[in-house]
Amino acid sequence: MSAESTPYDLVPPLRRNKDFTVFWLGQALSVLGGSVSMLALPLLVLHATGSIVQMGLVTVVSGATAIGTGVFAGYVVDRVDRRRLMIVCDLARAVLLGAVPLVWWIAGPQIWLLYVLTASAAVLKTLFDVAYVTAIPNLVRTQDLTAANGRLMGTFALGSLLGPVVAGFLTAGVGADWALALDGATFLVSAASLGWVKFTARPAGEGADEGAGAGAGVLREMFVVGFRFLWSHPLLRPLTIQLTLLTFVTMGATDLLIYRVQHDLGRDAATLGYVIAVSGAGSVAAALCAGRLRRLLGFGTCWLASIAMIAVGVTVTGVSRSVPVIAVLAAVFMFGITLGGICTMTLRQEVTPDHLLGRVTSAFWTVHNASGPVGAAVLTLLAARHGVPAVSLAGGALCLLILGGGLLTPLRGSRAGAAAAAPGSAAPDQEPAAGPSARA
Repeated sequence: MSAESTPYDLVPPLRRNKDFTVFWLGQALSVLGGSVSMLALPLLVLHATGSIVQMGLVTVVSGATAIGTGVFAGYVVDRVDRRRLMIVCDLARAVLLGAVPLVWWIAGPQIWLLYVLTASAAVLKTLFDVAYVTAIPNLVRTQDLTAANGRLMGTFALGSLLGPVVAGFLTAGVGADWALALDGATFLVSAASLGWVKFTARPAGEGADEGAGAGAGVLREMFVVGFRFLWSHPLLRPLTIQLTLLTFVTMGATDLLIYRVQHDLGRDAATLGYVIAVSGAGSVAAALCAGRLRRLLGFGTCWLASIAMIAVGVTVTGVSRSVPVIAVLAAVFMFGITLGGICTMTLRQEVTPDHLLGRVTSAFWTVHNASGPVGAAVLTLLAARHGVPAVSLAGGALCLLILGGGLLTPLRGSRAGAAAAAPGSAAPDQEPAAGPSARA
């Protein structure tokens, strides 16, 4: 938490919460810049080396570094001032990205710099993202979590749509190196906005010193404490298992979509862009209505419905030969992904004590994201051998099995919400009672 804080019971409603509004606007610009880098960095690697292998290696470095950082990121976030950590991460990323055009101008393209940049940025991003999730409950009332998360997720979806477009214009106009520098400038704005924000002081809850004893091992402190909380909670345990299986399917789904549209159906890049843009509209729609859906239906219904939408989206986008149908079902897929993401993030924020939230978030991400690269490799390999339609049908069937498994767990009837417990006081063995929902 920040050194500058106000009592939790004095936090205003979301519509009058100036601290959250400043935080939201600052992150909106940062998300746009990050989306620019997602396209500009691969293009810069390609321009510097002409090698798709080098592009792949940079992606591997980024993913591996992020997973490795996830092991200790939660420990760091739970032990330091979260606002200051986010500011430091923003400033460091601004320096790294801003150095690229300077080095390019002085010494010409340097591929080693891009590897250093990629690894360093992945560490800083992971630390920032874990702190970001833990910061939201320190900015808004528990009953406003869903709406706050919905705004942030909607902004992320919109930025992800606009970022590649902006990156394309910037790369064509001033070069990919200067597009990265622009992203660096957005991190400066994010750091400045965080300087204006005051976090709330939430109740510490029981077990605030858990794992802090002199005999506690570093590994236990960094990862095991968070994982043990996940495994002991009656909702988070089945949720973690289900999301790990679901990530196995969904991380490779975008590759299948791209291959289906361009290779199988022979459509051009412009058509693929149209499909992806329509799918992004599904994310925006889910972000806008997630709060109301969760209030009306509860966590369990929203989560299971999101799996059903993902199953339908994976299946139809892989077997249909109609581009408009594929675009609409890609939007359904993204609606399910976003709704599920909002609901799961909110649930963790609601039931996890504040002093553990960083480690629980880090453990949650590390566990379920580990299956993604494996799933993407398996799905794309099978698609090359047996075709996208067959793999998509198998992926949709697996999603339906995951849905069926969820119906046999406590997730089925869960209406977890803010009324479950006092902020930050939920114990690992407490299942939240019915109450107002939050967001993901």
